[in-house]
Parts: sequence; structure tokens; C-alpha cells
Amino acid sequence: MPRMLDVSDEVRAEIGDEEADRLLAGDSAPGGYDCTSCRTPGDPEQERTSTVLFVGDETAVLAFAHATCLPSQVVQVTEEQLQGAVRAIGGDTPATGPERVAPEQAVLGVTSGLVLIGGELHPALVVEPTAPVARPGSLGAGDDFLPLLIEQGFMPLTELSAVPTVLHGWSVLLAAGQLHAVLQPDPNGGRPVAWWQAHQPLQVTEGWRTAAGRHQQVLMFAAPVGSIGRQPREDLLRDALDKAAADGKLVAAALPLAGI
Repeated sequence: MPRMLDVSDEVRAEIGDEEADRLLAGDSAPGGYDCTSCRTPGDPEQERTSTVLFVGDETAVLAFAHATCLPSQVVQVTEEQLQGAVRAIGGDTPATGPERVAPEQAVLGVTSGLVLIGGELHPALVVEPTAPVARPGSLGAGDDFLPLLIEQGFMPLTELSAVPTVLHGWSVLLAAGQLHAVLQPDPNGGRPVAWWQAHQPLQVTEGWRTAAGRHQQVLMFAAPVGSIGRQPREDLLRDALDKAAADGKLVAAALPLAGI
């Protein structure tokens, strides 16, 4: 069975042709892995898999993700974020090239989909981190992801019965029909800054793009790690959102479009 592994040009440029070819040939790729985005198991022999290279100041860490979760890309992070991130994905570490481990630093997984509310389809982004998110400067092990968003104006949901209110100052950046970033207000009063930014523009479906153009806004739902997971269909995604809302683990807002 051929391995369905994607090594982007920018990842190849970082790890070199020899290591990239070894990965594609299956010589140094894992037989199975935990997705660095959604943390559920994956198999490069059964499903399309992306190579994701986390690059710090001195260290490079190669991880794997379902292609439906993340494209193959290079992610710039601080060296501190890579230290201690040594959960092996499987198999022996290659003699050359980066270690195949998944960083413990939380990465925001972003999924696009259409959500039916009040009999109408709305474009939505579902954000779920890969690990608990601590408050900046906190030494605790708690998860402050939802409280931090609530402080920014996102509203807790107990059910998806109505469209969330508009959160002014935040926006979703679309350009050339692709998703580029979620923008938030600059605390210093300048231009909006990226709260989340795609390292490569993310493709969205034509239906999603059409709905975004019609409504001129995108609904953003956020849940703590482990609440939504990787859902292969929009009906299953909706079921997961409903469950997270019923469990008190969902916040949301409507974000205006910054471009289309």
C-alpha cells in the first residue's frame, strides 16, 4: 500500500531532498501517528497525511497531521516552545533530519464548515487547541482558553439556536477565496493584529465562500482541547458542537469579513 504522504516544497527546502525522499519512500515515516492538530490517530498508508515542520532558533521538530486538519507547512515557533516536546510519534528516529516528535505547545486547530441555524446555512470556523491553554504568565496547569476568549467578548453558548452576536473589532481575513487569518483589535490602538494566522492560506469550499459573501460574516466557535475532535462530515461536526454547548464548553461570536 503506497504511503499517502505530502511533503511541501517549503518543508523539503528545510529538511533537504534526501530526508524528504526517505519520508516519501516510507523509510523514515511512521507507520502510525497522532495528528499534531487534532491529536487523534492517523495512518499514512490509509489517509492523506501532511508533514508539519516546527522550526525554532536551534531545533527543528517534524510532526505529522491529517491532511484534512493541516496542510504540509513550516511553522516558526520559539525555541522555548520546542524544549521538552519529546513525545515520539513512532518508529526509530532517523540518523539524519529532525526528530519525529509532536510539540506539547498548544496549536490552534481550525476547521471550516457550514452550520445550519434558524433554517439557514452559515459559514463557520471551529477553533480547538491541541493542548490546554494557560493564561500568559500563569504557572498553573489549568485551561484558560475559554475564559480568555470570554474576556475578549465571545459569548458562552448552551445551544446553537440563534446566530451569535457580532464581535466588533474582530474579523476574518479572506483573500482570493482562501482563509488567511482571524484578526483581533490591536491593544495599542493600531491596525488589527492576527489572533490566528494560517501558515499557508487554507482552502474553503465554494459553498462556504458563497455563504460568507452572502452574510458578510463568519461564525467562530471555540472549544477547549478534546471537546470537538476531528469530524469528517459537517453533520458530525454539528453534533460535536451541540454536545460541547450542552456541556458548557463552547463560546462563539459572529466576525465580520475583512475581505472576500
